[in-house]
Amino acid sequence: MSRLAGVAALAAASPVIALVALAVRLVDGQPVLFEQERAGQGGETFMLRKFRTMRPPRYDGEPDSERITRLGRFLRASSLDELPTLWNVVRGEMNLVGPRPLPAAYTPLYTPAQARRLEVRPGLTGLTQVRGRNGLSWDEKFALDTWYVEHRSWRLDLRLLAETPLAVLGGRGVSHPGHATMPAFRGSQPRRSEP
Repeated sequence: MSRLAGVAALAAASPVIALVALAVRLVDGQPVLFEQERAGQGGETFMLRKFRTMRPPRYDGEPDSERITRLGRFLRASSLDELPTLWNVVRGEMNLVGPRPLPAAYTPLYTPAQARRLEVRPGLTGLTQVRGRNGLSWDEKFALDTWYVEHRSWRLDLRLLAETPLAVLGGRGVSHPGHATMPAFRGSQPRRSEP
């Protein structure tokens, strides 16, 4: 069902995808797409593709804030950079709704509770996207992912799909406070017990 919906969404979005691809090519050059290995259901990895929003780093450790292009900022704020990810839905690697697929390198850092996000297919949108995106902390994101896994239903998915355009138009949480995007996940810090 999700794959059929993905085919329909990809077909409907194809004119916009073509225009954005042309804009990236003309304004920021090649490559047009950004590719990264992400962890899917069961920890299986797949290649996620999005429109490129950053230029290559000029030196090691160059902050993302200096690498994001002007066009890239617009694409991120509008979520248009995510449109090529519909192809991952068509391929059955993702659903329209689910926890966002994170880099495969993060998987060994998960606690058992955080790893529950891998019990379902990742999604193009999800609970974290409509509740604050990158404005949330990693712990908040994982808590929402776990809640989704435990309460997922077609009604919840339909509600999240309906709320997604409003969240995108609202522009909240495009970047984490103090960062251009989201700081890398380094693993959750164990909470200290009270003395």
